[in-house]
Amino acid sequence: MNSYVKSLTFSKVKVNSWGKIELELIVSCYFEMMSLELKGQPFTKASYRKRLLPLLNNRSEGSIEFKFQNISAVLIKLGQLYIKGYLPRFNYQKALETQVIKHITLTPEIELLFQAFVEKRIEPIQNIDFSKVLVEAPSPNTNIAAEPEVAYGRIPIKRNYLELEQKNTSLGLQGEEFVFDYEKWQLKKSSSGKLANSVRWVSKEEGDGLGFDILSRNPDGTDKYIEVKTTKLGKETPFYFTRNELSFSEENASNYHLYRLFDFEKKAKLFQKQGGLSMICHMTPVSYKGYF
Repeated sequence: MNSYVKSLTFSKVKVNSWGKIELELIVSCYFEMMSLELKGQPFTKASYRKRLLPLLNNRSEGSIEFKFQNISAVLIKLGQLYIKGYLPRFNYQKALETQVIKHITLTPEIELLFQAFVEKRIEPIQNIDFSKVLVEAPSPNTNIAAEPEVAYGRIPIKRNYLELEQKNTSLGLQGEEFVFDYEKWQLKKSSSGKLANSVRWVSKEEGDGLGFDILSRNPDGTDKYIEVKTTKLGKETPFYFTRNELSFSEENASNYHLYRLFDFEKKAKLFQKQGGLSMICHMTPVSYKGYF
């Protein structure tokens, strides 16, 4: 583990709940793994679990895994990057959130890693096998916690890196092109093959103010409106949308489709959801407009 973990000396905590030092250890361990992942360096999660075990209070490997998933949930809640392999579990103790915030604010290099990741230019994906990209959409998560309800200035985390990643121009364009080609492929291999030539990349042709990105066709020839949201992170990563996109999706719910691309840089996968955005996902307001 890193020098911070090595420098900690402590005897096993005598209580059953996760104590302060245990949380410091596991959060530091998580961020060390995430640093390697963001840099594209190999590591094995099992080795980190085993190195933590003797330092903790009679924890099982399963308990450590669950806590790592809790840390992913904290980071997602705070708009920060997370380890893709640790799916978020939102039922965590408040002390864990406090420790994650403390670690981020006391470790400046984390922000540099996050910034490099979200700003990285994405190169086109070559030799795509579209027959293998579609996966099942995630089930509704009833345990998603609300956004942090804290007093102004308490959380000294200034940047939402999940939102900034989505705003990466090369990532967004590559994702839209991916779906544009995927829709044409889908139509060509079906009985509606002649409709493939009518697929349009409208956000590129007319701008992104229409409320959707790709105009495709349903098998009966009717319009199919597709909004593309792309991330290099995992399937459960939140996405961000505008008021205009929300309104358009509600007004055209029967023909509106969200195409969510994830793990885009490595092994791009895609799931789809049909209907207005308020019906197919949980929504949390994150900004307001003021008038005078």
